[in-house]
Amino acid sequence: MKFIVSSTYLLKQLQVLGGVINNSNTLPILDNFLFDLKQNKLTVSASDLETTMSSVLEVDSDAEGTIAVPARLLLDTLKTFPEQPLTFVVEDNNTVEISSNHGKYALAYADGAEFPKAVEVSNPSSTTLLGDILATAINKTIFAAGNDDLRPVMSGVFFQFSTENLTFVATDAHKLVKYQRHDVTASEVAEFIMPKKPLTLLKGILSGSESEVTIEYNDSNAKFIFDNSELICRLIDGKYPNYEAVIPKENPNKLSISRNQFLSSVRRVSIFSNKTTHQIRLKIAGAELNISAEDVDYSNKAEERLSCSYQGDDMQIGFNSRFLVEMLNNLTSDEVSLEMSLPNRAGILTPADGLDEGEHVTMLVMPVMLNN
Repeated sequence: MKFIVSSTYLLKQLQVLGGVINNSNTLPILDNFLFDLKQNKLTVSASDLETTMSSVLEVDSDAEGTIAVPARLLLDTLKTFPEQPLTFVVEDNNTVEISSNHGKYALAYADGAEFPKAVEVSNPSSTTLLGDILATAINKTIFAAGNDDLRPVMSGVFFQFSTENLTFVATDAHKLVKYQRHDVTASEVAEFIMPKKPLTLLKGILSGSESEVTIEYNDSNAKFIFDNSELICRLIDGKYPNYEAVIPKENPNKLSISRNQFLSSVRRVSIFSNKTTHQIRLKIAGAELNISAEDVDYSNKAEERLSCSYQGDDMQIGFNSRFLVEMLNNLTSDEVSLEMSLPNRAGILTPADGLDEGEHVTMLVMPVMLNN
């Protein structure tokens, strides 16, 4: 088995696939890339059993064969090469020899047959959308997903496809983000929960991508097909909470304010808040928003006044500043609106501008009880 490939082209593909490999694997074979050569097509795969990703690379060869090559060693070696052709030759003594312009390097390889086979997605439904739209949807929601092992359904992003729109939801019970696209639809209704790791990989690969992504899914697995790559992952099992029920429908008190101004103020004031609750207080009256925080234990306190446009009754409401900062950071609009009903009901944060046609973002932040 022998093939020739460009060093930078190989490195670029392997770095993407390397994101799948865990630092500590239960099966030693998972520390390897699987190389499957068929003539001039080299399919490279990486897996952690839950997620498997593979890419097809164009190489110069007329041989066939499969081997498993140590991932870390190969990546570290490739990073040091300038652009040049590399020749890979599989020797009889269980090593694969790489020849560059200046030297030769031998790596021990494992039998490719030991590498776990990727699952087949049987009887899938499928939806196709632009890579960049998917990357944006992940980006806008993934930060709000939880990290609680006891509630695994909330540790992923909920994909809800219908013939009218695509909806992506993430929540950790303190904050919730719902991202909708009305300009993309699916052929049938479907729902599934995607784990974070494959989404983070997809977000990195597809950001700004003009290529189409086809998502195939059934009850247990989802497969993302794009360019010359595919990623298959196991879905999170379970029923997603009824998030619509927690979004308050009647919110008579509506605040509009510059996002950057609001974000800077919340950041500054929160430095003076209690280190365990991160509580800040918003006091809204007329066209003035008063943001304050106090850490009684250390006698630290801060207060800022901002002008805003506000319709509704005067009110005071408390929020965890970390959640507010995360959400404001994630929006790209110049103006945001915060809609509230009562100090003990969730506030709804939405961007007032900067959205594409057919794009909707709703963010929900739970209040914290104020101790007056």
